[in-house]
Amino acid sequence: MRSSPKLSDHFTFGKLMRFTLPTMLMMVFTSVYSVVDGFFVSNFAGETPFAAVNFSMPLLMILWAPGFIFGSGGSALISKTLGEGQPEKANRQFSLFVYFTAALGLLLGVAAFIFMRPLLVVIGASGELLDYSVLYGRIIALSIPFGVLQVIFQSYFSAAEKSRVGLWVTIGSGVANMILDLVFVGLFKWGIVGAAAATFISQVVGGGVPIIYFARKNTSLLRLGKTSWDGRALVRGATNGASEMLSSVTSSLVGMLYNYQLLRYAGERGVAAYGVLMYVNFIFIAIFLGFTMGTTPIIGYHYGAQNHAELKNMKRKSIGFVLCTAAVMLTAALLLGGVISRIFVGYDAELMAMSRRAFLICAFSFPFAGFGIFASAFFTALNNGLISGVLSGLRTIVFQVAAILLLPLAFGLDGIWFSVVAAEAAAMLASVVALIVFKRRYQY
Repeated sequence: MRSSPKLSDHFTFGKLMRFTLPTMLMMVFTSVYSVVDGFFVSNFAGETPFAAVNFSMPLLMILWAPGFIFGSGGSALISKTLGEGQPEKANRQFSLFVYFTAALGLLLGVAAFIFMRPLLVVIGASGELLDYSVLYGRIIALSIPFGVLQVIFQSYFSAAEKSRVGLWVTIGSGVANMILDLVFVGLFKWGIVGAAAATFISQVVGGGVPIIYFARKNTSLLRLGKTSWDGRALVRGATNGASEMLSSVTSSLVGMLYNYQLLRYAGERGVAAYGVLMYVNFIFIAIFLGFTMGTTPIIGYHYGAQNHAELKNMKRKSIGFVLCTAAVMLTAALLLGGVISRIFVGYDAELMAMSRRAFLICAFSFPFAGFGIFASAFFTALNNGLISGVLSGLRTIVFQVAAILLLPLAFGLDGIWFSVVAAEAAAMLASVVALIVFKRRYQY
């Protein structure tokens, strides 16, 4: 049996796939059980509860920001520290990031529970849609402390060279969510409350089990233990992970803008169609996110070790993987768009047709999206949070906001779907420029 790849290895393509496959599967599985939530709510609770889940989700995603900040940024810093030959310092950083993130998650969860209704009113919810959204959002808000831990541990398992353990934790969390969806929503008919309760319990599993694993004696590179306040490490981790936080938060804000525009152009049916699109998009984009999550510790380690030959090797192989995978995704999306729409909203012919058209248009964004996601993560791994943040900001704020505001004026509802493609294409161009400009500085 071949041994698991180490961060210090030279990575052939096969070894890179073995190292990153667990994180890719982990992210895909996380997305799949989110999709199952939508499937059960849509088919067993109805169109308005389904729209409510999709309407409140962008707001809830903002609450996971600490996990994205200290997951990606912390992982890159910890891996760099390991590459510099300082394992004890890396463990102190790891413990500090975990404890600090949990505390932030608790504060955000309490605040969100209290202010959920006025926040949803501000972004346009009213009537029955508002009531369902508040109900779902408040239950999910209570799970935020575990949710942010689940997010950071998805990155830290790779830095600890235990991505397979992370995969099994994610599978356990996902299976729990799917089984509970079946029981709570399908059998008990608890509707949107059942879906929220299933997600709550699954996040307790996903965030709680890793604490037990890392707190006990283990064979990984990392272990939870005593730490001390290190403001510099927190600032460096936060700055470095700011791009992923920016991407998460701004994607949520842009999602609210999409919902606002869709309510104007197509009503609640448009929001529901966007929900179908986002659920499937989660799965496809999860492959890119999982791959970059797996490669970030490798790149960070070799950057810390000043191994420029391996940085070049990782950049070349990663870009090749991203582009080939994007081509496969585009083909699959074009072939399966109608089938996927039927699974979610087959009970409504008009909604199904709208969802299918949205999916077929947005599928052309995949070749561009993967490259942009990798480029931003690449600079995060190099501990250059500024450039990573600029790329994320351009992708999720400047290009998407401009597209979603302008294209519908010319193309109506189709302009909303085309805006995804236009924004990702512009982001890819910016990423190519950044990689060329900084090539000499980092010698990749």
